[in-house]
Amino acid sequence: MGLQRIIVTNAKGGCGKTTITTNIASHYARQGKMVRLFDHDTQGSSLSWIKRRPESAAEIVGVDASKNSDHRLTRSWQMRVPPETDIAIIDSPAGTDITELTMLFQQNDSVLIPVLPSPIDIHATAHFIKELLTTGSVRQRMIRLAVVANRVRKNTLMYHALERFLFSLEIPFISSLRDTQLYTRAIELGVGVQEIPTVRSKTDREQWAPIFRWLETPVVTETARITPLFNRHEQ
Repeated sequence: MGLQRIIVTNAKGGCGKTTITTNIASHYARQGKMVRLFDHDTQGSSLSWIKRRPESAAEIVGVDASKNSDHRLTRSWQMRVPPETDIAIIDSPAGTDITELTMLFQQNDSVLIPVLPSPIDIHATAHFIKELLTTGSVRQRMIRLAVVANRVRKNTLMYHALERFLFSLEIPFISSLRDTQLYTRAIELGVGVQEIPTVRSKTDREQWAPIFRWLETPVVTETARITPLFNRHEQ
């Protein structure tokens, strides 16, 4: 299949990029894939998570991509990806200039955009997506874009406002991840929620399934799969 590149990004900070990145990394590592996680954020949250991984867990190679003399994303990606790498996951920093970010994209990249259910996050993400969609390099390189709702709570007005916004987009809204301390626990342990085989994590594993299906769908046959977390009529 060759190298698959997955970029997790949003201009708005605090939207849960590290949560998305680390759970994708742990999923593919468990499948026996050679996974390299490129952490572009100066806080190094993804790298810290890797350092906390148990010895018994599947290996994930972390790369500190934030150390550049001119702090440019394009320079940091010039680090050679070893040919045996199956999955390269890029955890991008917040506040990145859109032109600089799109220069990071390569042919057939998969780009995931996490968004939180808050007015500020919805507004910032709408602006960010609009900029991406009007950038020629995104379409020219067949970049795939999708949105994931993160830290959502059932039956709240703010979640339904977020859902309406996501349904209005020109790109797939593929899943919603609930707001649960299980993700905090997973970060502390250096694992993904898929690596916590408890009854409580069953719902979270199910919510990740459409994300992985989208990532593994060939570009030529891709269809937008919209999967809101909660039934609108659910009490």
